[in-house]
Amino acid sequence: MLEALEQLLLPSECTLCHALLSFRNHRRLVCDVCRHRWRAVCPPWCERCGQPEPLFGPCRLCAPWPDAFSTARSAVWLESGARAAIHALKYRGLPRVADELAEAVARIPIRGRGRAWLVPVPLGPRRQRERGYNQSERLARALGRRWQRPVADLLVRVRDTATQTALTPEARLANVAGAFRVRISDCGLRIGRSPLESAIHNRQSAMILVDDVFTTGATLAEAARALEQGGATSVVAVTFGRAVIPDFT
Repeated sequence: MLEALEQLLLPSECTLCHALLSFRNHRRLVCDVCRHRWRAVCPPWCERCGQPEPLFGPCRLCAPWPDAFSTARSAVWLESGARAAIHALKYRGLPRVADELAEAVARIPIRGRGRAWLVPVPLGPRRQRERGYNQSERLARALGRRWQRPVADLLVRVRDTATQTALTPEARLANVAGAFRVRISDCGLRIGRSPLESAIHNRQSAMILVDDVFTTGATLAEAARALEQGGATSVVAVTFGRAVIPDFT
């Protein structure tokens, strides 16, 4: 009764379009209309990196990826509505938006996810302090609740990197080179000498990297490289948004 009265006096509204939410959906942050406007990423695409076809010859986007990095998939295109949701998560201090994004990511079909660990892409120390949380970690935990899979902070970012927005694909790769390493502290996994070795020992060496946005895949590829060097044999990545790659030519 009190909750109904509160909604009557102070009704909830959509974070993106500010439309009033029904009582049934008052705990949500994004309305049905805004979520239905998110345009799903669909095939045809490169089977490895998910970049849309047509492709002529080998895909240049994923050619430099480490061998263990087998697949990357995104839920929706990073257009106006989806971009606003990412902005709310990263810059408006609304970590709960990760639940809405995870609902879209959870629909991505990933082979072998039933035995995989979810690994969020870490932020650098400075950005973590400024933001107060890691948006990829919030997304990974919301996704883990839907997929019923554990989340492990296996990676650390050993240095802050420059903003990638205006960089070419080649510059992006150079910018994040060596930026990650496998965490050697416990992380709550008790078997084995390191968290990654624990997962491998339990035959759960498949790792699913979780990030908010895929642009050229440079950050994900470098994170996958660190996991591969730590012993992972299979790395998959999922993101909420996929940006249209600018024409750098």
